[in-house]
Amino acid sequence: MTTGEREAAVEFKPARRIAGKGHAPDQFERTLRGVAVDASGHVYAVGDSAVKIFDAGGKLLRQWATRLPGESVAVDAEGRVWVGQQGQVEIHEAGGELIDTWRDAGRLALVTAIGFGRGFVFLADAGGRCIRRYDRKGAFLNNIGDQHRMGGFHIPNGVVDFAIDAAGVVHVPNPGLHRVERYAADGTLLGRFGRFDGRDPAGFPGCCNPTNLTLDGEGHVIVSEKAGPRVKIYDRDGQLVTVVAADVFDPGAKNMDIAVDSRGRIYVADTVRLEICVFEPSAREAA
Repeated sequence: MTTGEREAAVEFKPARRIAGKGHAPDQFERTLRGVAVDASGHVYAVGDSAVKIFDAGGKLLRQWATRLPGESVAVDAEGRVWVGQQGQVEIHEAGGELIDTWRDAGRLALVTAIGFGRGFVFLADAGGRCIRRYDRKGAFLNNIGDQHRMGGFHIPNGVVDFAIDAAGVVHVPNPGLHRVERYAADGTLLGRFGRFDGRDPAGFPGCCNPTNLTLDGEGHVIVSEKAGPRVKIYDRDGQLVTVVAADVFDPGAKNMDIAVDSRGRIYVADTVRLEICVFEPSAREAA
């Protein structure tokens, strides 16, 4: 895309809703905190004290209990399932067997996001308001965001989220400052975009948005907001591409975790209705 050329917006339509609030095996009773999608298109959700795995159509495939309530979930390249919790991370085999638990007293207070990049593990610690980087054996390496002028990310919502692109750059929403920031793995600030605006959808409204973030395969930045809840897409330069949805979530939903699959479908956790809203991209018009 040349300088000054704007990317054509792709419209999205609601496709289905997965799980929901209730007592059935494929539902959640009290909480839905995190969502992830693996390379096969299976959808992983954590809430209550369980991991639940669905196919792309919303059918429950399997589930297992976690020792503590899950706050975040991620699937690594080997298919292992990582569940962030208060003070620790559980690591499970694909079938649910618990194979390891990471703890790091003084660094892991509440693990609200997990990511992998270039052989490293990144854990978002909402207690420390920063991201901790570890090697694959669990040795701590460095923090990201703790050198911020506010002592860490400004998170009135109580959640730190992030995503890592193919180049290893860490993208982090800093909601209290109404922007998205980019960091190198060693914690160096590389750039940022965003501004406060309560009317223009290109800006971030309210006291503290965006709350959550993910990246698609083309490098688009997909964010969720609260009050009112909506989902938007930005290009690599921080220009608004489209508003995915703004009127389909419970008005009280916040900290809506997001995932995207290889087909560009977006999965959003409605934290009040305890359901995953799936949005399908429309077909691009031929040039």
